[in-house]
Amino acid sequence: MGLNRFLLIVEHAVQVKAAENAWNTKDPEKVCLAYTPDTVWRNRDHIFCGRDEVKRFLSNKWEKEQDYKLVKNLWCYSGNRIGARFTYEYRLQGTDQWYRCHGNELWEFDGRGYMMHRDMSGNDIPIDESDRLYK
Repeated sequence: MGLNRFLLIVEHAVQVKAAENAWNTKDPEKVCLAYTPDTVWRNRDHIFCGRDEVKRFLSNKWEKEQDYKLVKNLWCYSGNRIGARFTYEYRLQGTDQWYRCHGNELWEFDGRGYMMHRDMSGNDIPIDESDRLYK
């Protein structure tokens, strides 16, 4: 592998980890700044557009998903697109039940580096608190 290819892989991996770090703040105002004003999202069965909708979605998500902790990893990339794998754990609001979500995201960026499209698929699995990976 040549140095340029290696540096490109590192650049994309850093971009994925930056997204992970932003999401782990659980701050919708901060997270939404990585997206275009007219960003288009599909998150499981929810489809919506724009930063205001992203903020609303994330606020509702993190209200329900308590003690949220996310890990993202670069899966692949081509041109202005990245595929990422993720796992996150959370406790459902008002309960002692923990879940682990495994999934994939497809991202497309504009020429300035903002995400235009985000397509997420994930599966939630009930887990015991003792089985948590991210504490």
